[in-house]
Amino acid sequence: MTTERVNPPELSPPTGFSHAVVASGSRVVFLAGQTALDADGKVVGDTLPEQFERALGNLLAALRAAGGTPADLARVTVYATDVAAYRAHAGQLGRIWRESAGRDYPAMAVVEVVRLWDQRALVELDGFAVLP
Repeated sequence: MTTERVNPPELSPPTGFSHAVVASGSRVVFLAGQTALDADGKVVGDTLPEQFERALGNLLAALRAAGGTPADLARVTVYATDVAAYRAHAGQLGRIWRESAGRDYPAMAVVEVVRLWDQRALVELDGFAVLP
């Protein structure tokens, strides 16, 4: 698989995401929304950063099980119950992302939602990856 991150100079410089990702490969993996659920189906973590780390870990675990790596991610959507809190923790969330998934950022969006399926969940991530 090859990926090209496209960040046109006429757009605002991206921080923690790419404006576009051109991917070519033979397999597309669609990743279901992941929250901070543990193996018993319980939401763990009381803070947004704690839940983000677990949700990202769950997303990456699903990706690895499908044969992919974080560099294969082409698109991730983050659903947050409080975008103001997400922005307030952006530096910490960025560090968590870089430690878990590296610096090959996918195209991303953050969307505020009223609530998630699990009432205690503060954040959910879904996306897709293109594998060789």
